[in-house]
Amino acid sequence: MRSRRLAAVLAASGFALMAVACGDDPTPGAGGTPSTTPAGPGTTVAGTGGTDTTGPDSTTGPPATAAGPQPLDAVEVKLTEVARLTRPVAMAVRAGDEALYVVEKGGSVRAVRGGSVDPTPVLDLTGRVSTGSEQGLLGLAFSPDGSRLYVNFTNPDGDTRVVEYAFADGRADASTARELLAVDQPYANHNGGNLVFGPDGRLWIGLGDGGSGNDPQNRAQDLGTLLGKMLRIDPTPSGSLPYTIPSDNPFVGRAGARGEIWSFGLRNPWRYSFDRATDDLWIGDVGQNSVEEIDFAAGSSAGGENWGWPALEGDRANKGPKPAGAIGPILDYDQDDGGCSVTGGYVYRGAAVGGLTGAYLYGDYCAGDVLAVRQEGGRVSEDADLGLDVDGLSSFGQDAAGELYALSLGGSVFRIDPA
Repeated sequence: MRSRRLAAVLAASGFALMAVACGDDPTPGAGGTPSTTPAGPGTTVAGTGGTDTTGPDSTTGPPATAAGPQPLDAVEVKLTEVARLTRPVAMAVRAGDEALYVVEKGGSVRAVRGGSVDPTPVLDLTGRVSTGSEQGLLGLAFSPDGSRLYVNFTNPDGDTRVVEYAFADGRADASTARELLAVDQPYANHNGGNLVFGPDGRLWIGLGDGGSGNDPQNRAQDLGTLLGKMLRIDPTPSGSLPYTIPSDNPFVGRAGARGEIWSFGLRNPWRYSFDRATDDLWIGDVGQNSVEEIDFAAGSSAGGENWGWPALEGDRANKGPKPAGAIGPILDYDQDDGGCSVTGGYVYRGAAVGGLTGAYLYGDYCAGDVLAVRQEGGRVSEDADLGLDVDGLSSFGQDAAGELYALSLGGSVFRIDPA
């Protein structure tokens, strides 16, 4: 069982944030976006409760348990394979729909229904996305009413595109494609790619710093560019824009700043999520060569946080002076025990593993371990390694019932079940 060095920092503004570190080189595992293309048999399914290799034809959900929250080191869980796909990197669910929608890095969105993968893609962008190291189809979200599907991908030129499609009868209507956001990417790595509709009904878009190493143009600290930022928009058109900038975004009206920005100073936010019970925001932000980190903002946040990159890598000095007001991570860990790129996850709010209630699960793409922490007042109060190992841990997912899933770039989609 791997150990992690965790550092909790209470921010001066009353809540803490965390950031993650990973290497410069846009090669597999470096820079944060899972990029390898492994083939062959699926990963070994290991957990404290033993081994479970339930195949993709399984139609049963996780067994229920009445257990309440437990000390994290007493929780026993296992991985149940519910589907196999090609390089899965993201998962989303849709209101009133029992399917799991999974993104394949090469350009397809697939639906998993009743334990079976629909052979016809929900959306197929194969040939319209770049397939380099950290590129591809990277993110997916459904509008709160389920009538629209949004994807985040890098186009053949390597630039970020966020596109909206009408969704009905289990398919995205390709003829309704509407480009919502176009962002030029100066380098091939650090594209971010996640999409989330927050509890406020807004669309949150995480973008990396544009790539290379050590953010050579200091874009993450430049409020005049969208790179290295967390964006918050309303996808409804407004004037000449294909979206609306919410009037309560923190930089609206500030000279030289983009109004879409909610927070800044990110290196490569690879998976972020909101706690469905508290609205707290957790961000897995990939670091440079030494440290991986997680950022945390309480649900009461009014935005404007500076996560510190590139001056800070985790809670450590990296490049230049620390910006005034920069906030350190709620936790970080060294790469010296096999980690290379953090994979952000979710706070568990399901019913099947009651002992995990309120715990945030995350992991590392290279190490493959699944870790859990609880926080109180913006500080880590408890942490544990859950004893699960996912080769090429590319992403986590959450279904409508609050149950959590772990995705392997090798092909497996696992549900986290009680052991």
